[in-house]
Amino acid sequence: MVRIPRRKLLPSCLCMTATVFLMVTVQVVVELGKFERKKFKNSDLQDGQKDVEGDPKHLNPLPKKDALALSGRNKVDAGSYPIVLWWSPLTGETGRLGQCGADACFFTINRTFQHHPMTKAFLFYGTDFNIDSLPLPRKAHHDWALFHEESPKNNYKLFHKPVITLFNHTATFSRHSDLPLTTQYLESVEVLKSLRYLVPLQSKNNLRQKLAPLVYVQSDCDPPSDRDSYVRELMAYIEVDSYGECLQNKHLPQQLKNPASMDADAFYRVLAQYKFILAFENAVCDDYITEKFWRPLKLGVVPVYYGSPTIADWLPSNRSAILVSEFSHPRELASFIRRLDYDDGLYETYVEWKLKGEISNQRLLTALREREWGVQDINQDNYIDTFECMVCRRVWANRRLQEQGLPPKQWKADVSHLHCPEPTLFAFSSPASPALRGRSLRELWLPSFQQSKKEAQALRWLVDRNQNFSSEEFWALVFKDSF
Repeated sequence: MVRIPRRKLLPSCLCMTATVFLMVTVQVVVELGKFERKKFKNSDLQDGQKDVEGDPKHLNPLPKKDALALSGRNKVDAGSYPIVLWWSPLTGETGRLGQCGADACFFTINRTFQHHPMTKAFLFYGTDFNIDSLPLPRKAHHDWALFHEESPKNNYKLFHKPVITLFNHTATFSRHSDLPLTTQYLESVEVLKSLRYLVPLQSKNNLRQKLAPLVYVQSDCDPPSDRDSYVRELMAYIEVDSYGECLQNKHLPQQLKNPASMDADAFYRVLAQYKFILAFENAVCDDYITEKFWRPLKLGVVPVYYGSPTIADWLPSNRSAILVSEFSHPRELASFIRRLDYDDGLYETYVEWKLKGEISNQRLLTALREREWGVQDINQDNYIDTFECMVCRRVWANRRLQEQGLPPKQWKADVSHLHCPEPTLFAFSSPASPALRGRSLRELWLPSFQQSKKEAQALRWLVDRNQNFSSEEFWALVFKDSF
């Protein structure tokens, strides 16, 4: 497979009313542009930087895969193979005959195949899914498949029933999708058990003379999870070393200031000195779990986690992380962390699983054992290949049913395949607070989410009409009182 190019996120329009549409659109696109730099597995400080020399290359899940030779043909022979068309040009491949077990499909980004009689499925990358260009009219034998491993903030309308149910096949971070990507940031059981970066507790206690008990590293500020507001409040009760652009109070060594170094061995060594890492996701969704959670566990640091409400299902052991949701206020969390900081015996209960190399969570072990793709593993397909082959096999399965005179199977996504609740602000951080004035991005997430519901309804109505439509038609429908 051709190497996947780095993607640049295209923020969805975040408008609140028709009268402020243009003003807010420009404002939000400018603001989001500061943060949305697409990765393909990357770092905390900036989602998507190239690995540097000497980095642990854990987070790129896309090793190169060879394609079948096309015997000099530039186009697939009509009627020879099912055509699977990437409507979002994620792979950059103009044409590849891919083998999926006993089945083969022709994968391409060439849109001239849209009306080819052998085109059976259209693949979409969620962040690039937009209303400007859709393969309409949609024929009865055209399946739509969605690949979206990213945060909801990249394209909120996908997270509502009218849009997610447009798709027949899904690969998302939800365990309920057709191809779950929940463990997309975790290479293996072995990296969890590894003691490579572990700093002995006594050394950490000595380092406490110059380091805070907690470390925070974020430069994607004021995301939908409102994590910066929580951390700001937490800082009033306990010391936190913050290295990123968000709430920065400490500076990294010069050689680590380049965001490209955030997955470097030297940066890992810095984080490993701490007892606790604030592991806060940018959005709160079931099963949306990123490297922010897995990294501390790999380093032998206790994560203080805020994000997926289902995180308990994925912990290595019952006592391996501190869950923010279990504390009523940051001051209560700070008190508990101080207690662990001063009590070596109690602290060690949170790293005992690591020291013993024992992972008791059977759900996690089963998920890693049974997943069909690997993370930076040349012996396994990457999850893009696996997604393509899932769709290819389903296309062939229906083809065989039809050859037998049987009706094809109907696959259809439901809301469990991709769903997040609306963003909420923490009660102790009022948007009107003088300390928070000017933080416009933070205050736009809820209106953005609310508008995305109208966008989803409008898009569904237009797609069901099964005719091409213009952007003007779409936005007129979004801002219409009712339809």
